[in-house]
Amino acid sequence: MDDADRTRADATGLSLREALRSARQEAAERSGVIVELRDASLARLSMLNELLDPIFAEVPPEHADLFDRGLMPGETPRLFVDMVAHIALGRDRRTYRFLQDTRAGRRVLAESTDPRDIAEAVTRYVARRLVAREQALVASSAPDDIAPRPAPHHPAPAPSPAEPARGGRFGVFVLGLILGAIAFAAATALGVNVTLR
Repeated sequence: MDDADRTRADATGLSLREALRSARQEAAERSGVIVELRDASLARLSMLNELLDPIFAEVPPEHADLFDRGLMPGETPRLFVDMVAHIALGRDRRTYRFLQDTRAGRRVLAESTDPRDIAEAVTRYVARRLVAREQALVASSAPDDIAPRPAPHHPAPAPSPAEPARGGRFGVFVLGLILGAIAFAAATALGVNVTLR
């Protein structure tokens, strides 16, 4: 520490260099705690993932593409069940939250500290998704004689020559305004003195 640093430290009681060293230590300790919490969250989600293995082993192979299960590390680790549903841990790092993203926002499908409860909720979710897929496949492969027929198309009647088409007068008015604006802009650009009366 040179004389200038000593003088500053004597005046304020703490030098900037010492304050920076202290702040860096605090940041390292905080980030260490965050990494430990993240690792603990990943471990808890991994255990839940193992509980889900037998459930997904029963999914018929023709429907396996419906689910995209995977553990995603990150700032907030998540265990994805499919493209719209995942499991994350709550703030307490003990509560499992089974969430689904919908058009109306995120929905909580289940919440519990017991991983078996979440495994049951995932099982019910998988079953509902499989039934919905089966129903969609049945509806798309319905025989032609059962499928609803589209209504016959009747063209709209043409307006009679005596009466103008609906909106015809308004269209002519708008066209006149546009042509007038173009003529006014052209006259102004050519330097013609235009006076409106």
